[in-house]
Amino acid sequence: MQVLESIVTGINSGNLEGLMPLYESEAAFATQPGSLAPGLSGISEALTGFISMKGKLDLAVTRVLEVDDLALVIGVWSFDGTGPDGEPVRLAARNADVLRRQTDGTWRFVIDNPWGTD
Repeated sequence: MQVLESIVTGINSGNLEGLMPLYESEAAFATQPGSLAPGLSGISEALTGFISMKGKLDLAVTRVLEVDDLALVIGVWSFDGTGPDGEPVRLAARNADVLRRQTDGTWRFVIDNPWGTD
């Protein structure tokens, strides 16, 4: 799905403004397993955390399950960046995201869950 490629490009280039249109206005971002940051302000804050580490995100979509205008997108990702203390940060997990097809045919995140089933 193009929207997942756009997330990778946006995070890797540090383009927060380019990332925000990939989310519905009532979407949420899982900042940690079981914890959702709701709305565009919560999403912006979560994405800013990734971008601030000036790292590289790699993502491979492994499965897409589609029903009508909803999709469950499952993949595996890794991120290598630098923490606020200057130390290397490596994150990796399997994502499980919910997206909705918009009236123009594009897809947007409803739930961005980088932590999958954890």
